[in-house]
Amino acid sequence: MSGAERVMEHTEAPATPEEDRGGLARGRRVVLAVVGGAALMAVGGLLATTLVKSPAQVAAETGPPAQGVLTADVERRVLAQTVVMRGTVVADQSVAVSPQGVRSGEGAGAALVTKLPLKAGDPVTAGRLIAEVSGRPVFTLHGAQPMYRDLKPGSTGDDVAQLQQALRELGHGTGGDAKGVFGAGTKAALSAHYRAIGYAPLPAVADGGAALKAAREAVRSATWAVEDASGPTGAVGTPEETGSGRKGGATPAPGTTASPGAGAVPGAVPGAVPGPGAGRELARARQALGEARAALAAAEAADGPMLPTAEAVFLSSLPARVSSVGARAGSPVSGPVLTLSGGELVVEAYLKDDKRQLLRAGMTVVISSEVSGTDVRGTVAAVATERSAAQPAGPGPQQDPGQSPKGGGNGGTGAAGGADLGYRLVVRADQPLPAGFAGQDVRLTIESAATDGEALVVPITAVSAGADGRTVVTAVSAEGTQRRIEVRTGTSGDGYVAVTPAQAGALGAGTEVVIGVAPRETRGKSK
Repeated sequence: MSGAERVMEHTEAPATPEEDRGGLARGRRVVLAVVGGAALMAVGGLLATTLVKSPAQVAAETGPPAQGVLTADVERRVLAQTVVMRGTVVADQSVAVSPQGVRSGEGAGAALVTKLPLKAGDPVTAGRLIAEVSGRPVFTLHGAQPMYRDLKPGSTGDDVAQLQQALRELGHGTGGDAKGVFGAGTKAALSAHYRAIGYAPLPAVADGGAALKAAREAVRSATWAVEDASGPTGAVGTPEETGSGRKGGATPAPGTTASPGAGAVPGAVPGAVPGPGAGRELARARQALGEARAALAAAEAADGPMLPTAEAVFLSSLPARVSSVGARAGSPVSGPVLTLSGGELVVEAYLKDDKRQLLRAGMTVVISSEVSGTDVRGTVAAVATERSAAQPAGPGPQQDPGQSPKGGGNGGTGAAGGADLGYRLVVRADQPLPAGFAGQDVRLTIESAATDGEALVVPITAVSAGADGRTVVTAVSAEGTQRRIEVRTGTSGDGYVAVTPAQAGALGAGTEVVIGVAPRETRGKSK
C-alpha cells in the first residue's frame, strides 16, 4: 500500500464513543438556555401587565367607595353636664396690706417703708407688728370688719365695738365704756397696746394740747366771774363758786375770824344790800361757768389716742401667714407692702362669659389634685357678678405657696389697672383641704346639670331635626333597615343628650341609632 493511501485511511477513521457523548451534552445546554430565557421573558411580561395601569384604570381604583352608616347603642344611665377648668388652692381670706395716708409728723415727705420684720411664710398673730411705714407701726387685730375710718375718742359704732373686743382679747381692758363707744376705758386700752409694741399713739387732736388747756382756762375764768358777781355775803352755793377758788380770795387762817366782808366783791360796802342788777349778773356768770365746764368735758373726751386707718389690719381668721412681701425697707409705698392670708383653704378660679352663665353657687364640684392623686368633693361657694383684674406688676414680690395673685380683703384688693381675669369663682371643700394642697393648681369638675335618675342617652350627633320640625333619631334594625323615631331632648353633657321617645316604648336601651356616615368597609358600631 502506498503512503497516500495510508494517509487517507487514517483520516476517515470513525469517532470514538467518548466523543459522541460530549457533543450531546453541549446541545442540551443550548436548549436549556433558550427555554430559560423564554420563561424569564414570560414572567417579566406578566409583572409588567400587573404594575402598569392606564389612566382610566387608576381613576376607577382611586374613586370614593360606597358610603355606609356609623351607629351607636342607646344607653340608660344618669347623665351629668360638667364644666372642667383649672383652679388654684388659696387661703379663704387674703389681705393686701397697702398702708396709704400714714401720718408721721410735720415735714414728712412721701410714705416710705422703714421696717419689714416678716418674710413670706411667717406666721402672724393678733397684735403683731407686721410693718413700719415712715416710723409708724402697722399691726394686726382680730375682726371681720375692715377699717374704713380713723377711730378717735368719742367715736361710736360697730367698728368701735370690734376694736374694743380685739383689745380685750390682747389683755387690755376697756373699763366701763359702753359697747361701741370710744370712751376713757378704750383710750387707756389702746394706749396700752401701743406701749406693748413699742410705739406712742398719735393724738386724736393734733394741737399739742392747746384746746384742752384753753378749755381749762375758760373754766377758771368763769369760776372767778361767778365769785365776783356774788353778793356781799359771798354765798354762791358751792365751794368752787366761793372765794376759796377766787383769784386773790383766801380762807381765814386758823385762829382768826373772817371779817364781815370776806369773800365779797372788792370795794363793796360791808353790810350793803346788792342792787337790782346783781342777780342778773350772777345768773349770767353761772351760765357761762356751766358752758365752760361743758366745753372742758368735751375737750377732755376728745383728747387722747386715736387709731388711724393705715395702722391697723383686721383679720377674721387668726393665726394667719405672710403670703408675699411686695416691698423692701426704704422703698416708697406705691402698692401692697405685703399680703396676708388666713382661714381654711379654698379653690379660686376665674370664668369667662360663656362659663359664667352655666355656674351658680351650690353646684357639686370634684377637686382633683394631680400632685397627690386624690379627689375631694366640694361645692361652689360663690360666683362673682363683676369681673376681676390682676395686680399690676410690682417690684419683684416674694411669693408664698398657697397665695393667689389677686389678693383682696381688709387691706384692699390691689387689682385696679391690671389685666382682666374674668369672674371669680370660689369652691369650698366638703371637708377641710389638707395643708399640702396650698398653692396647688387643681382640676375642677363642676356638675352644672344632671338628669333626674337614669335616662335614655344617645350621642348628640344621633339627634337631628326633620323637615317637619320634629326632633328625631334614626334607629337601625339587625337587618339594616332604618326608621325615624321622634324624641324630646333633655340634659346634655360630655357629647351626649338625654332623650325621651314621643311614643312610649319606641326606643330602648341597646337600640342602634345612626350617628354619622362612613365608608362601607368600616361600617359598624362606634366604640
